[in-house]
Amino acid sequence: MTEDLRIAVVGAGMMGADHVGRITHRIAGARVSAIVEPDGGRAGAAAQYAPGSAAFANIEDAIAADAMDAVLIATPGQFHAPVLKPALDARLPILCEKPLTQDSASSLEILELEQQMGRPHIQVGFMRRFDAEYQALRKLVVSGESGELLMVRALHRNPSVPESYTNDMLITDSVVHEFDVVPWLAGSRVVSVEVKHPRRNSLAPERLSEPILVIMELENGVLVDVEMNVSVQFGYQVATEAVFERGIARIGQPSGLQRWDAGYFRVKDHESFVTRFAAAYDAQIQRWVDAVRRGDLIDGPNAWDGYLVALSCEAGVKALHGGGIVPVEAPERPAFYA
Repeated sequence: MTEDLRIAVVGAGMMGADHVGRITHRIAGARVSAIVEPDGGRAGAAAQYAPGSAAFANIEDAIAADAMDAVLIATPGQFHAPVLKPALDARLPILCEKPLTQDSASSLEILELEQQMGRPHIQVGFMRRFDAEYQALRKLVVSGESGELLMVRALHRNPSVPESYTNDMLITDSVVHEFDVVPWLAGSRVVSVEVKHPRRNSLAPERLSEPILVIMELENGVLVDVEMNVSVQFGYQVATEAVFERGIARIGQPSGLQRWDAGYFRVKDHESFVTRFAAAYDAQIQRWVDAVRRGDLIDGPNAWDGYLVALSCEAGVKALHGGGIVPVEAPERPAFYA
């Protein structure tokens, strides 16, 4: 492909608008050709970052107008399947923000549709795999330089969350990332999930029972604990500590100017995922664009990975509601996704 890849961005909320600006200003070999958004105000605001783009109220109209070569889905998760299906029918390459769909049954339906196409067309937007620190940790695990990986300790902290954030979203909107990136780091899938409730944070909204401790067991015996904490007040943190046979590795510590004054040590932390993973989002989109342009269509997590995460999220929600240790049972990976 010699011309720029024409991308339709579906969804013009915070994430969609961010991707529109990213593609326009920081991604080579691509342009936003269409914005698909039923809210005219949002569509117009996003279009300011993509001069010359066309606006459509739904994906079907955009497809009928031949407005794109590829689709980036950035709607809320409950609207992913209604976009994925017509995009697959049109045989378009797709980058779908997490989750693939809201539940494992609909994710499995998407897998079955995709497997009729000859090769994978869907990349799922688990951007942590594109973060330089996570990639360095993955390289260390694979190398065996520190021996076998034994345990993983992770933390995922937000200063606060919006009113739309529900208790189940502790799992489905937040720990969903760990359900993807930790198995990727360790090279083994999740086989059980347990949720422990420590003392509740009195500063948390009444609708939320948090923080929580999520314990995962991987198929290779690695144990994982994740502190999920969304009312921590001070900043946004995502960090991981890996325990090896011969040492410890840690990622996700804040970087930048360090200050010692008035008896205190201080370093600025992130305030949201936008800054913490900005470079990872850029790398993810650039690699996807490059893959589509050379004909590979995807270069990252596929729909099968999205399906496994959906299974883990369902187990996690059950465990959150007092289900004890909940098994995560998955069928054998189809050769299509090998």
